[in-house]
Amino acid sequence: MRYRDYIEQCNRHELADFVPLMYGEHKLGYLRKSFAETISAWEALFTLTPDRVELTARGDGIDDRSRPWNRMLRELVEQGALGYLTGEPYPVTPAGRDQTLFVIDRAAAPLFGVRAFGQHINGFVRTADGLRLWVGKRAADRRNFPGKLDHLVAGGLPYAVSLAANLVKECWEEAGIPAELARCAMPTGAVTYVAESSRGLKPDTLYCYDLELPADFQPRCTDGEVEAFELWPIEKVMETLLAGPSFKLNCNLVIIDFLIRHGYIAPDHEDYLYLVNGLHPALP
Repeated sequence: MRYRDYIEQCNRHELADFVPLMYGEHKLGYLRKSFAETISAWEALFTLTPDRVELTARGDGIDDRSRPWNRMLRELVEQGALGYLTGEPYPVTPAGRDQTLFVIDRAAAPLFGVRAFGQHINGFVRTADGLRLWVGKRAADRRNFPGKLDHLVAGGLPYAVSLAANLVKECWEEAGIPAELARCAMPTGAVTYVAESSRGLKPDTLYCYDLELPADFQPRCTDGEVEAFELWPIEKVMETLLAGPSFKLNCNLVIIDFLIRHGYIAPDHEDYLYLVNGLHPALP
C-alpha cells in the first residue's frame, strides 16, 4: 500500500449512478437511482424527474419539515428496505451545520447522500524516542468495521450538539478521558472525502484534533466500542499503514494528516503534494 491508496479508496464513487436530492434551490445530497425508485411510492414527499429528486416538506421549522421524512424511514425499516435506525439525529444541510434544514437518522444519511460530520482525535505521547500514538482495536461485535484499528477517540457529530460538547462526551465514552483533559485537544483542521458504499454516498467532513496525553495516562473504553488500546511508536503506525488496510478506512486519512503536520511525511516525499491536496477534495 501507499499513503495515496487510502485517499483513492475513500474517494471512489461514480456520481453518474446517482441523482441529486433538491429542496427548492438547495442541493442536499445524492440518491442512487435504484433507491430513488424505491422512495417514489411516497408521492406526497418526493417528486422524481429523470435528473433529480425533489423533496417536498412543508413547515416553518426543522422539526416540522423533518417529521414526515423520518416517518417514511421507519416505514422503510418495517418493509426491510432499511436495516435499522440508530435514533441519532444528523443535520441535513446544503453546506455547514449552521445551515441545517432537516434532521435525519444517522443510519439513513448515506441512502440520501447527505453531508455527515465527525470528530477524530489523535491521542499522542511525547517520549525520548519520538511520538507515540494511542491506537484502539474496535470490538468484534461492532456493526461497522469490527476488529479494525481505530483512533483513540472518533465519533459522529449529531444535530444540535456543539463540537466542544460532543468532543468531551466522545472522549469520556470511548477512552475514559476526563473533561478537563479532553478540553486540551487542539483543533488542527479538517479532512473531507466522498465514498460510495453499498448503502449510498458518504460526503464526509472530519474535524481533526491533536491531544497530547501524560505518559502515565491509560485509556479505558466505557461504551464497549473498543476492546483494547495500545501505545504505538509512530514508526509502527506508519509501517502498519504501508503494510495494508488494518485501520478503519477514514482513520487512515486523519493519520496521514497527522504525519504531514508533524513532519513524518516530508515535502520531499514523492506523493507529498498529492496527499496534501487529496485530504481536502471538494464535496459534491
